[in-house]
Amino acid sequence: MSHTTRDKAKLLARVRRIRGQVEALERALEAEKGCVEVLHQIAAVRGAMQGLMVEVMEGHIREHIAGASSRSAGARSQSADDLIDVLRTYLK
Repeated sequence: MSHTTRDKAKLLARVRRIRGQVEALERALEAEKGCVEVLHQIAAVRGAMQGLMVEVMEGHIREHIAGASSRSAGARSQSADDLIDVLRTYLK
C-alpha cells in the first residue's frame, strides 16, 4: 500500500485546509483588502502547500527510497530519479 493511500485521510484534511485558505484569499481580493493582508494570505497558502509537498516527499523517500529494502536497486534508483524530476519542476 502506498504512503499516499495509507495517509489519505490526513492528506485530504490538509488539502481541505489549503482550499479554505485559498478561498479566504479570494474573499480578501473580492473585498478589496489591502495589499499587506493579501500578501499575508498568499504567504499562508504558499506555506501550506510547501508543508503538503514536504509531507508527501518525506513519505516517498522513506517508503520508496530509504525503506525499500525489498525493492531492487534499480527500483530505488528509479524512485530517486522520479523525486529529482519533481524537485526540478517544483523549484523552477
